[in-house]
Amino acid sequence: MNLSSRFAAIGLFAFAFTTVVVAIPVGEGGASGTQTPVSIQPGSELTLKQAIEIALQLHPRRMESESDVGVARSGIGVARADLLPQVYGTAQYLRGTSNGVGNTMFFDEAIFPRITGVNHDLPAGDFSQSFSSENNYGAGVSVSQFLFDFGKVRGFIDERKADFDAAQARLKLTELNLIFNVAQQYYGLLAANQMVKVYAVAITQRQEHLHQAKVMAQADLRPMIDVSVTQADLSRAELNQIRARNAVADAKVALDNAMGLAGTAPPYTLTESLTYQPVTAEFDHLLQLAYQMRPDLKALIDEARAAGAQITQARSDYFPSAYAGAGYVAMGTGTPAANNYFAGLVINWPLFNGFRTEEQVSQTRYHEQAVGHAIEDLRQNVIQEVHTSFLDWQASVAMIERARQTLDASTEELRLADERYRAGLGNVVELDDAQRRFTEDSAAYVNSLYGYAVARAAVDRATAQSLQGL
Repeated sequence: MNLSSRFAAIGLFAFAFTTVVVAIPVGEGGASGTQTPVSIQPGSELTLKQAIEIALQLHPRRMESESDVGVARSGIGVARADLLPQVYGTAQYLRGTSNGVGNTMFFDEAIFPRITGVNHDLPAGDFSQSFSSENNYGAGVSVSQFLFDFGKVRGFIDERKADFDAAQARLKLTELNLIFNVAQQYYGLLAANQMVKVYAVAITQRQEHLHQAKVMAQADLRPMIDVSVTQADLSRAELNQIRARNAVADAKVALDNAMGLAGTAPPYTLTESLTYQPVTAEFDHLLQLAYQMRPDLKALIDEARAAGAQITQARSDYFPSAYAGAGYVAMGTGTPAANNYFAGLVINWPLFNGFRTEEQVSQTRYHEQAVGHAIEDLRQNVIQEVHTSFLDWQASVAMIERARQTLDASTEELRLADERYRAGLGNVVELDDAQRRFTEDSAAYVNSLYGYAVARAAVDRATAQSLQGL
């Protein structure tokens, strides 16, 4: 390869970083349980969108959050059950003696005195004891219906609805974090692959310079130290390429894990490349978008609703609750059994319970206040996250432009150093420095493109834009 064609290739290599647009993650589907599972065929190409869809379907962290949503949804049904009739059936058999106890008085479950009644089975005054036993049978059914309680049951339902909404918001937060993690690892693998190319170019350059130094040394045009210097440079480039290839392997493992395919993903290749675009978004718009879409903020607001419902439940104990009951019972020591029916209205009113109600109301109010403070704290964190990610995004564009200028300059520096070395006007140290700076600047340019991609993904995460379309 002659001098002009070799440096034309170097310039093309430097320009190749900016030829393909980065795909910023905007989720489209992949969240419902009815979707067709996404799979990776060995050796196939993997887009960022496909990687995100795989994570949203297969990652155990998302499936855990989805199960939590199911738990919360069932909790609403459990709470609503108290509004519906409650029907219970019972049947029992007991073998026992029937010795009377007279007019014994005791406390029943309602803390009211109760008298059992007189002994009807024996003559008056006869309290003899017998060890003979007989069969006792009982069966019955009872129905009770909630009537009113000044907000306890309905407050419990409202609390469970708020818990369900909060669980859905936490599911969205899980998806948001998974999308960002997949994007970050995807871009990391892209950058690692590009680094391998950087050191492949460095190896090619140094192989050519080593051959050039050997030829010139054999012709006594250059000292043998030039051969040793270029040989050492070639070895360093090969060592860096080994590290770069290991970084590719590590980055693939990280991406597999981010997709939920750790240890099971087949070999695949990536389709996107790294590039950048000017920042046109405005901070105020991004902040308002974050306020509207951040799922963690929505989850806290739902928790505040649940806390308000808990206050309603606690305050209901200041007032009575009522339910209606009816049933049928058949009892006896044989057949035919004695049939009994009952129906009535039950009213419970905790007149004094050791200030339990007052403390419960106070407790729930403090909890509501704590959630309110947590919302304000999260709002401030949202401002910080959006502002920081936006500044990093803007800075990443400036760094790319400077890195590009530096790479262009080092490309020209290397070209001139090579010409001077061939013409005998420069030495191997000058050429070695130019080679090293070109390789370092090429790597810095790749890192700046990676930094832009991650910064843009961080903005999407901070504003929850990546959830649009899910």
